Amino acid sequence: MGNISNNLKYLRKKKGLTQQQFADLMEIKRSLVGAYEEDRAEPKYDLLKKFAEFYELSMDELVNEKITEKWSPKQKPEAGNMRVLSISVDSQERENIELVPVKASAGYLNGFADPEFISELPKFHLPILKQGTYRAFEIKGDSMLPLQSGTIVIGEYLENWTDVKPGETYVFITKSDGVVYKRAGNRFRENKSLKLISDNTIYEPYTVDAEDIVEIWKAKAYISTSFPEPNPEPTMESLTSMMAQMQKSIAQLKQNNN
Repeated sequence: MGNISNNLKYLRKKKGLTQQQFADLMEIKRSLVGAYEEDRAEPKYDLLKKFAEFYELSMDELVNEKITEKWSPKQKPEAGNMRVLSISVDSQERENIELVPVKASAGYLNGFADPEFISELPKFHLPILKQGTYRAFEIKGDSMLPLQSGTIVIGEYLENWTDVKPGETYVFITKSDGVVYKRAGNRFRENKSLKLISDNTIYEPYTVDAEDIVEIWKAKAYISTSFPEPNPEPTMESLTSMMAQMQKSIAQLKQNNN
C-alpha cells in the first residue's frame, strides 16, 4: 500500500518507540506492527485512520507520501473549502475520468481536493459520457450484488446534494466509511441524515449525517469483467406450478363473480 510500511517504521523510530510500545498504544498485537512495517499485511481503514491521527498526519500523507527527514507536510485546505472539486484535463483540455482503485480509496478521503493527488490517479475517457464531470471508483465487497467486488462504477459529480433521488445509486464519499457505493433511501435535506441501502439484503440499511458526507457521485455506468448470468429456462416443475397458480386464480375470480 504505497509507502506505508516504510512510513510506519520511520515514524515509530522517530517517536522513539519499540514495536511493542507502539502496539500497546494502538491496542493491537506486536506481530501486526511487524507485518505492517515489513509490508506483509495492510492495516484496515479504521486502524489506518488511527495511525494517521497518532502521527498527526492525513491518511493520504501516511499512505502515499515518502516520509523521511527531508519530508514536510503539504498545506491542508481550509475547513470551509472542503467541497472544492479538483479535476485533471488532457492535452486537448478535455476533462479526464480519474480512476480511484481500492488501494487509493483511503488516500482519496484526504486527497480529493488536492490537484496533485488527483493528477496522479489513472485516467481515461469514454465517448458515451460527454457532458459533466465524472470519476470512476472500484468497489469492494458483495453489498451491491449482482455487481461483483472489483467492478468499476463511474459517477457524475453531484454539486447539488438535494438532487439525490430515493432508489437511485450513488458513490458516497464519507468521513467515517470512505468510498461507498449504495442506493439512496431518502432525499437529502440540509443538516439531516441520509439513508444508504445495499442491494444485497443481508446488509442492513444505515444512515449517515450530512456533516459526514464529503462528495456524492451519481452512478452513470459500470465496467466489469463479470458478465450477467442468463435467466434459467423454466423447468417442468415450475411450469406445472405456474399453471396450478393460474387455475387457482381463475377459480377465485369465478367464485367472486358468482
